[in-house]
Amino acid sequence: MIPDLQSSLICDDVRQERNGKFMLIGLFDAIHTETFPSTFAKLCIVTRWCSGEGTFTQRSRIMQPDQHTVLAEGKDVQVQLPTSEAAATSVEVFINVAFPKVGTYWVEILLDGNLKIRYPLRVNQLQRK
Repeated sequence: MIPDLQSSLICDDVRQERNGKFMLIGLFDAIHTETFPSTFAKLCIVTRWCSGEGTFTQRSRIMQPDQHTVLAEGKDVQVQLPTSEAAATSVEVFINVAFPKVGTYWVEILLDGNLKIRYPLRVNQLQRK
């Protein structure tokens, strides 16, 4: 049974407590920078799957504003749901992502090659005062 994508979030960092709970640090949906190209040192994409059963392959990527060119792409992540009541959380870390220009970039989450969600990541230029 194909799982549902319960959530997908972008943040600065993720920590996991001993009890298994995840702590997301610095949730955001936009990047503000003064200069371009601009390199974002670290960004995390956190996804959570539920209501499915089986083993699946997830892939995350960030698309350029043209919506066709891949800016950054994660590796294949195995999503394992032994029962339909199980949930699976994955954290992908992207290091030194270089945004070449202002615009709306797109985060895409695919499961077994099928697009499950696509959402905007705005990159804006700050004006020096």
